Amino acid sequence: MALMQMEFKSKTLKRTVTANVILPVEKFRGPYPTLYLLHGLTDNYNGWLSYTRIRLWAESTGLAVVMPSGENSFYMDILVKDGCLGDFGEYVGRELVEVTREMFPLSHKREDTYLAGLSMGGFGTCRNALKYSETFGKAAILSGALHFYEYPVDWVETEGNTIGEVRNFGILDETRDTDRNPRFLMREIQNDPTRQFPAFYVACGLQDVLLEANRSIAKALSEAGADVTYEEGEGIHDWYFWDEYIQHVLKWLDYSSTSRE
Repeated sequence: MALMQMEFKSKTLKRTVTANVILPVEKFRGPYPTLYLLHGLTDNYNGWLSYTRIRLWAESTGLAVVMPSGENSFYMDILVKDGCLGDFGEYVGRELVEVTREMFPLSHKREDTYLAGLSMGGFGTCRNALKYSETFGKAAILSGALHFYEYPVDWVETEGNTIGEVRNFGILDETRDTDRNPRFLMREIQNDPTRQFPAFYVACGLQDVLLEANRSIAKALSEAGADVTYEEGEGIHDWYFWDEYIQHVLKWLDYSSTSRE
């Protein structure tokens, strides 16, 4: 297995960016099915390596894993288009995939390209798998921070706003019918016969304050026409839950059965 830290100058983000990449080169040959794995709020590209056994599981099952940094962006494009911060949605949904496919022996097939994340990364997964549905065949949301348009605004702006992240969304009532809201993106796919939903896996702990938001989004995805697998289990919003359920994600992806080029 190869574990690499890559850097490149991102045109989308207007700066040099860093990501970790796992390639299971010792036991498997490419092109590899690939999981783009997103971290949570206040974390970075090292989070999944530090707190889970994703490296071991990728090595043993033949999965390439790309772990970028999303800062505290919720993996969305910035509202101020002439600003210097860049568009994290386009970075994850398009540029990162294109660059890593050029650099590494990754499959270019939609059915071999997956997106997953926890908490903030769960929101980023939901939003960007829908926004870039032509890129991702499957998407997995763990304890997604999906409450911004699912819970009452007063709760979101107080209890659901730990470090000011709600400002990433603008004024909630004004951005509800934009691509910041996963439900808006669901409707776009429904209304476009040329597009199809990725398959979704959603899991959340029974003691997690975001449980109802995850239930709500899973139901909405299913009613919109997506293939949805939903699981709940004992747990709160922490790495014990995510370390366990990322294993469920890998089994659900079932990439061992995908055809290699």
